[in-house]
This record gives sequence, structure tokens and C-alpha cells, in this order.
Amino acid sequence: MAGQPILLFDGDCGFCSRSIEIAQRVIQPRVQFIPWQFADLAALNVTEDRADREVLWISAAGGNVYGGARALAAVLMSGRRRWWWLGIVLRLPPVSWVARVAYRAVAKNRHRLPGGTATCSLPAHARAKTDC
Repeated sequence: MAGQPILLFDGDCGFCSRSIEIAQRVIQPRVQFIPWQFADLAALNVTEDRADREVLWISAAGGNVYGGARALAAVLMSGRRRWWWLGIVLRLPPVSWVARVAYRAVAKNRHRLPGGTATCSLPAHARAKTDC
């Protein structure tokens, strides 16, 4: 983990995986993208339930964990210069409040978005390995 922060995402979710691909290409953040299914969650001080529920940013220094909209703000702030300001704005109230609600709505409905499947709406422990 030393050196670069980590962004954990749901590798079983087509919408999430596609969003990561776009972020890598467009924003070019300085972060390791790791599907939470392949991460040592205990070493990162993250539960499977939390990792399945929201994208997680684990800082390189200290291992602080930020989830949801705040994690997305961190991705933006670690990216190319023109994205940095948007990450700052996402962290400021009242924009942060709106971002948090919007993030929850997208996360809750990701199985309905392009790339998602109905099975992806299930908790990770209830999914068949080949369904998502």
C-alpha cells in the first residue's frame, strides 16, 4: 500500500468496472484500482459489507478510508489538474450533501445502469460467481 492510495470497487459490477475504465482514461488519477474481491480487506481495515456497498478510497499515508462520494472526490483530486477543482467542490457543503445523496441513489440502482445485472443488486455473499 505504501506510495499510492487504493480505490476499491466492485469488480463484479459491469457499471462499476466501466466507470473505472473511463476514470483511468479521462481523469488519469494517481491511484491503484483494485476490485475488492481480490483485495486483502482485513489488511486494509475494510469489511466486505462496506466494500460491496460503496467505492472506497484508502489513503497511502495512514490508511484512512473514505467511501462513496468522498472517495470519488479523492479520485478527482488525484487526477489531472483540470479535475482537481471538481474534487474540491464535491467536498464542500452543500454540494457534498447533494453528492452523497446522488452517490447513494446510483449505488443502490447500479444493477439497472448500463453493464449492471439484476444479480448485481444482491449482496456479494448471495451472488453466484458467474452471474455478474
